Amino acid sequence: MTRLTFRAADASTWHDLERLFEARGGPGHCWCMVWRRTPEESHDARPASRKRMLHARVEAGVPVGILAYRGGEPVGWCSVAPRETLRGTAGAPAAAPGDRVWSIVCFFVPRALRGGGMTRRLIGAAVKHARAQGASVVEAYPVDPDSPSYRFMGFVSTFRDLGFVEVGRAGTRRHVMRLAHPRR
Repeated sequence: MTRLTFRAADASTWHDLERLFEARGGPGHCWCMVWRRTPEESHDARPASRKRMLHARVEAGVPVGILAYRGGEPVGWCSVAPRETLRGTAGAPAAAPGDRVWSIVCFFVPRALRGGGMTRRLIGAAVKHARAQGASVVEAYPVDPDSPSYRFMGFVSTFRDLGFVEVGRAGTRRHVMRLAHPRR
């Protein structure tokens, strides 16, 4: 894989996020809102509504994730944000008092770029980003390779190889894995 750079998804990169999500095969149907929607927002699952919901968070300065770039073009996405901004992390064991937990809940890599280590690089960049924002723990909810769902959350072996440790389960398929006090 060629050189990648990573940037936070924020107001300055919103148009890049739009291009990536709306490209063929992109996650323009969910807009990475599954874990973010409030109960009130859950009643409107239309893609345009989900896009507006995510855009409102970005415009308000709420952290939502990072983008990977190759040659100035957005080529990957990792949702990484403070756990308290996500509702889908219920079931994860409580963190130690005083820990600031950030959660990795989703990836998107265009099909043509899959299999080249992009997810590992996104995880590394997500951990670095979360640490720069004050995270003391980075948590993820990956699945086993034979899982029929939630594959967009990554695989247990990838996180384990990067130093994450399993601390519990969230539902029947998702493992809860943590990288405590991310390395500098």
